[in-house]
Amino acid sequence: LSGCDSGFGQATARHLDIMGFRVFASVLDLQSPGAQELRQSCSTRLTLLQMDLTKTEDIQRVLQHIQAHTNSTGLWGLVNNAGFNDTIADAELSPLGKFRTCMEVNFFGSLELTKGLLPLLRSAGGRIVTVSSPAGDMPFPCLAAYGASKAALSLVMDTFRSELQPWGIKVSLILPGYYKTGTTCDPAFWNLQKQQLLASLPQELLHAYGEDYVEEINQQFIQFMKVAVEDLSAVVNSITEGLLAANPAVRYYPGQGLGIMYFIHRYLPYFVRDLFLKGFFINPKLPRALRREHHNDVKKA
Repeated sequence: LSGCDSGFGQATARHLDIMGFRVFASVLDLQSPGAQELRQSCSTRLTLLQMDLTKTEDIQRVLQHIQAHTNSTGLWGLVNNAGFNDTIADAELSPLGKFRTCMEVNFFGSLELTKGLLPLLRSAGGRIVTVSSPAGDMPFPCLAAYGASKAALSLVMDTFRSELQPWGIKVSLILPGYYKTGTTCDPAFWNLQKQQLLASLPQELLHAYGEDYVEEINQQFIQFMKVAVEDLSAVVNSITEGLLAANPAVRYYPGQGLGIMYFIHRYLPYFVRDLFLKGFFINPKLPRALRREHHNDVKKA
């Protein structure tokens, strides 16, 4: 189970431990508050492992540990939960490096871990449960880097689902709504990211969009996350069902409002979909270069 420092991973690790399972829980930092909390609240069956999904040596070390402890039994389930995003901005304003980091953690890291554990999962006829995002299915404003990585993750897991059927492995995707996890609801974190983004933008881009444009996006996102759900149990229950149900669903949608969102996405015209996502999530103001007062200023000059 990856990404157990906080959020869904931490809550799921605790839940599976209470149910009596032997859990291998990976964390970024063995000394983090989340890791300490798991040590205190869980049984000795739970094993904490340090793993950064961007580092092959970390993944290989975790693979070797799990292989050594499950060789005779195989591995029943893998939960790909670790996820990363630290950019809320238009795709044009998001540095290429941010796209790469999202792909490294959310896609390549999870892919490498899954491929490494497949021999053990095949021998047990086990399960793969992966936490993706509706942002991987729909063009949420200002989430391109994160959404693109989750789209790739969803697709590769869907491919595994089809290809691994002969081995008896069942593969499920979890697409949660909006929950309070990790740094997602910390305004100080997002304000720092915004400052770093503004400092890194080329002058031409900063001039075209305007500093106030980036400020507005950031404020809207912080407001949006204030209404995120604190109770993570719907997601934990979906992950658990994916691991244990005789016939798990291919996709789980824990969270409010996802039904209407997917209905609009599948059946209504593009302009309605775009309007809905802006109204629901972030609706950026006009970039500076497109505003009437800017044109007037240019004319006066």
